Amino acid sequence: MSPRVGLSADGVVDAALALVDERGTEALTLANVAARTGVATPSLYKHVGGLAELRALVGVRILDEMTTRFSAVAVGRGGDAAVAALMREYRAYVLDHPKRYPLTPMDPLHDPVQREAGTRLLQVMLAALREYGLEGADAVHATRRLRVVVHGFASIEAAGGFGLPEALDETYEQLIDMYLASLRRT
Repeated sequence: MSPRVGLSADGVVDAALALVDERGTEALTLANVAARTGVATPSLYKHVGGLAELRALVGVRILDEMTTRFSAVAVGRGGDAAVAALMREYRAYVLDHPKRYPLTPMDPLHDPVQREAGTRLLQVMLAALREYGLEGADAVHATRRLRVVVHGFASIEAAGGFGLPEALDETYEQLIDMYLASLRRT
């Protein structure tokens, strides 16, 4: 195989995400990405340092996508409207990318490759919560609660884990209301 002209680290991440979107996280191997990009597996090392680095870069891309989407719906809004919009968009991202979302880094702030992207996402969440006057530990706890509520619900939903006939949108709106009420009590 001759090297594909124009392949870059971004191109390798693009190929990895396309592969995951089609076949799931288990398909993310260097051999599969190499085949998709039309290069031999060792040629990928010109662009990424191995599978661990590729996974980290995929995580950065996912964090960046989430940050862009969350910012688009939350910026210019405040309080309940900002938080509710962010929570709805977070759920939408998971449902739009059910195979990609599991590669979202669990703790990007402690990974040197992902720290900057993780910090940007955190700043969007903190900005959405700003009108509640939360600072320091209270802001951290509120952000964690938001993440747990959305991640838990959306992950179960994306995996087909809600089998009862009641409308999922109604349940989710009740969760948003419950979370917003918790912010007002803080």
